[in-house]
Amino acid sequence: MFDSTIQHLAFAVATALTINGCLAADLVERAESAGTFKTFLASVKAAGLIASLQTEGPFTIFAPSDAAFAKLPVGTMRALLKDKVKLAQVLSHHIVPGKIMVVDVRPGQVKTIQGDAVVITSDNGKITVDGANVTQSDVTADNGVIQVIDTVIMPK
Repeated sequence: MFDSTIQHLAFAVATALTINGCLAADLVERAESAGTFKTFLASVKAAGLIASLQTEGPFTIFAPSDAAFAKLPVGTMRALLKDKVKLAQVLSHHIVPGKIMVVDVRPGQVKTIQGDAVVITSDNGKITVDGANVTQSDVTADNGVIQVIDTVIMPK
């Protein structure tokens, strides 16, 4: 009984610390632990952007889930993986300087680290980025936040 109570207390403390950001990891570690960003992370690695996402930041990543990458037309990912410059442009189009939590969203254009802008809209709590829906919000990390989107957004 005593051991069970200690285990529950330890879990509650660890959960509270993680939620409050005390044990949060960098953006790459948070994406890895989520388990739904395998394609995004493999692409970031192939494009040579891992180290950038582990810097102080802060950054907001509008990260496509694995399901979002699966919606791309056949051959798109293969072509992107062969063209590292284009791949880096596409991935950088998903990253915004600064930490944008859902409560801080202001509709309009936001410049990405790629140089183009994305259009963010907010309608009764539904957030979109260049038409992609935010399906999970505010996945915090020490150096920013991940907003999960359901579509890969392409630079113009």
